[in-house]
Amino acid sequence: MTAEPMIDSHGDQTATPAPVTVRASLSPSRAADFKTCPLLYRFRSIDRLPERPTVEQARGTLVHAVLERLFDLPAAARTPESAGDLVAPQWDRLVTEEPELATLFADGDVVGPQEFLRSATALLDGYFAVEDPRRLEPAEREALISAVVDDELLIRGYLDRLDVAPDGALRVVDYKTGGAPREAFEARALFQLKFYALVLWRTRGVVPRVLRLLYLKDAEVCDYAPEADELVRFERTVVALWRAIEQATARQDFRPRPSRLCDWCNHQALCPSYGGTPPPFPTPTAAPDPLVDARSRPVAPGADE
Repeated sequence: MTAEPMIDSHGDQTATPAPVTVRASLSPSRAADFKTCPLLYRFRSIDRLPERPTVEQARGTLVHAVLERLFDLPAAARTPESAGDLVAPQWDRLVTEEPELATLFADGDVVGPQEFLRSATALLDGYFAVEDPRRLEPAEREALISAVVDDELLIRGYLDRLDVAPDGALRVVDYKTGGAPREAFEARALFQLKFYALVLWRTRGVVPRVLRLLYLKDAEVCDYAPEADELVRFERTVVALWRAIEQATARQDFRPRPSRLCDWCNHQALCPSYGGTPPPFPTPTAAPDPLVDARSRPVAPGADE
């Protein structure tokens, strides 16, 4: 398998144009959707059904935004108080950019939004319990990284944070605003981080030394050290997964896979497992854009929390 580098980070680097052989793209979120439930993948990536944001997702997005902006401050100013001061302005910015977020709370509800902002601040306290940002200078934040594997599949995703040690060692950091992981959620989180590790290895020639999950609600840290042989096997898994997606698309056959994660699904009313009927399989009106999967942005920070 081969890979071509494609790296972008807030416009600080110029992205290399995708090779002409690229005909599909896959993000860790969409790959995890298919692994979890093929029908969920169809609803999000093919039907592109709208999903109303939840309070939990919005809170995750807000906390990610605050932690990104926190590192814009001088090191000495990265305090819990400074982070708290960023919460309300960042929420206002997010609502301006995505007005749908304003519908999370009923008109005239004053307590709900205030409690929402307080809960976000509490998660930031969890962050400061496990890290001291005054001692960190991240190399990249909210960086889009991508690589081409198997000569035609673009894999890409947004890193919450990438730290680079003086000796060149890489540490991938991902913020999780939910509680400490249960088995199903931990597996999804590690799948996401291995996805990033594979891209970094293929584009920079360095296997990240540490993949770090920061669980802010419970102030817990989960570290994982990948190995090159493991990433080779993971690359095969990703390519095989995409081939399975292509086969399901050609057959228009995306079956539900019920699990406890169904409790959080937006699309139960359309799922046969709950007595629903999926919409007719969409007929493409034009050749699909290989660089667009479920969303033009692979996933909003915090949206999978």
